[in-house]
Amino acid sequence: MAGLIISALIALGVVILLFMVIRIVPQRQVYVVERLGKYQTSLEAGLHFLMPFIDRVAYKHSQKEIVRDVPRQSCITKDNIEVSIDGVMYLQVIDPKAASYGVDDYVMAAQQLAQTTLRSVIGKIDLDKTFEERGEINMEVVRAVDEAAQPWGVKVLRYEVADINLPVSIKDAMEKQVRAERERRAVVAESEGERQAAINRSEGDRQAAINRSEGEKQEMINISEGEKMKQINEARARQIERLPPPPPKVCASAGAVKEDGAKKRSACASPSSTSPRNPPLCCCPRPQRHRHQKVLKPWKKPRPDPSTNKKRRHGDAKRVSKCKTGTVARS
Repeated sequence: MAGLIISALIALGVVILLFMVIRIVPQRQVYVVERLGKYQTSLEAGLHFLMPFIDRVAYKHSQKEIVRDVPRQSCITKDNIEVSIDGVMYLQVIDPKAASYGVDDYVMAAQQLAQTTLRSVIGKIDLDKTFEERGEINMEVVRAVDEAAQPWGVKVLRYEVADINLPVSIKDAMEKQVRAERERRAVVAESEGERQAAINRSEGDRQAAINRSEGEKQEMINISEGEKMKQINEARARQIERLPPPPPKVCASAGAVKEDGAKKRSACASPSSTSPRNPPLCCCPRPQRHRHQKVLKPWKKPRPDPSTNKKRRHGDAKRVSKCKTGTVARS
């Protein structure tokens, strides 16, 4: 029985010893180890062994982002208006040793520093700019708190203004101001609309007048052109009426014979020249010819007599009578 109790005590002592010696650090966690009350090392994630009864884990820090609300506080703007502002701050431990020994509570210290910085920033701007320049306010707070928290091993990542509350009287005044501004914009917009409508109407009237004058101008040009053509045609008609009638066509005697007695010619007096293909009409009587006689075409010359090679004399030549209708050869 006594042996069993001793064995149980030994086993319990071994378990306690192992618990004191072995340390398993979770991910994104850092353990600060002290040996005999003095800083020894910082344990990252994983399995670690400590000296029993000598080493101990003094602080545990998380390297995740820490979100803390900044309590609401009253601030006075540059134009002496009191406002109530609260915010949200994001910070992270980057140096576990400094966070353990640099400040007692780095979260509380960062919150208080953010509040004081926010009051100083709000006091430099007007009320209207507090709503317009929230980004600049956040950047100023982050820059000031981060610079002050460097010895604490803490990094301030972001700061956001959550809400801005105004007094009731200020809210009423701002509503009246906004209402007046909207009414002013409505009146200006209405006047601008009327002005633009008047300009559009005047432009339309001007364009209509221009189009009307252009139409009248073209109409007058067309009328003058018509009158001009009418006068030209009337002048041509009067000129044609004043021309004398053409003289009658007179044919010369068909029996006119030249003094040499070689040939007899019959000519027709005509003002225009004759054409072989389109001969003009002639007033001369058509000469009678024998059935064995040949009619010579005007574009062909009479061929020499094939029965003899000698040229005919001038006295023995055929008598030819010419007319506008053609040439007839007689023996």
